[in-house]
Amino acid sequence: MNEQRHRREIEEVLIAQATSDGDGVQLKRVFGGGDLARFDPFLMLDEFGSDKAADYIGGFPPHPHRGFETVTYMLAGQMEHRDHMGNIGRLGPGDVQWMRAGSGVIHSEMPKQEEGKMHGFQLWVNLPAAEKMKPATYNDIDAASIPAYDLDGVKIKAIAGELVVNEARITGSVTGLSTDPAYLDIGFSAFSQVDVDVPAGYTALVYVYTGSVVIGDSEYQLTEGRIARLSREGLLHLNAVSGTKLLLITGKPIGEPIAQRGPFVMNTMDEIHQAIRDYSEGTLV
Repeated sequence: MNEQRHRREIEEVLIAQATSDGDGVQLKRVFGGGDLARFDPFLMLDEFGSDKAADYIGGFPPHPHRGFETVTYMLAGQMEHRDHMGNIGRLGPGDVQWMRAGSGVIHSEMPKQEEGKMHGFQLWVNLPAAEKMKPATYNDIDAASIPAYDLDGVKIKAIAGELVVNEARITGSVTGLSTDPAYLDIGFSAFSQVDVDVPAGYTALVYVYTGSVVIGDSEYQLTEGRIARLSREGLLHLNAVSGTKLLLITGKPIGEPIAQRGPFVMNTMDEIHQAIRDYSEGTLV
């Protein structure tokens, strides 16, 4: 049945770019900046990963956010979150923190190790105008509590959302958000094909961090360090080689104007300027 359905195709491929952030943390910016409407409701994806302490030891000292959500997903290493309200949380391998900055938060994200490998991702998810000024919230999710599925050699870690994969319903730890994000970490232990029913009109992104995958009816190999933005209609078909690991990220576009300056994401530049004033005057939080 699925073979006869229209398949989503690649509309854009981006190569993750080396950059630094925080106090000299070396990372890869997968996407972010420019015309953000094409990724709506997503704003940015970073991959950080190194076995050299000098690349991550500086961490991300206290900094502000307003107007969106941050999702930190650790694969290896130890990271500690602290914020202005006294919240403290430690993220280890496989753990996730889903933070809604909302009206404002000042927090730090610092490594809790002096050697060894640090590897993970941070995704920024936009909020609609009606939710941008709601109080900050946190959802610290232990690795053991994140649903895991094994579909004939295709292993799925379901961080968020509800999707049907190879006719099996996959439900993640985080559901019920207005942007309806799905966030799956998919690993292929053999040469496999996967069909994913993504709701019509939703943004769909595929980021390969190990191996390669063919999407839709194309013969193009999406390889490590590349993200594909797909068309918004049709079945998502993945054809991956053994050993491939990728992130599948989907969500419902908000369709509102996006104004961003650094750690603030609002709908207008007036709101951005207000956030900057609030921070400089000590009233952001």
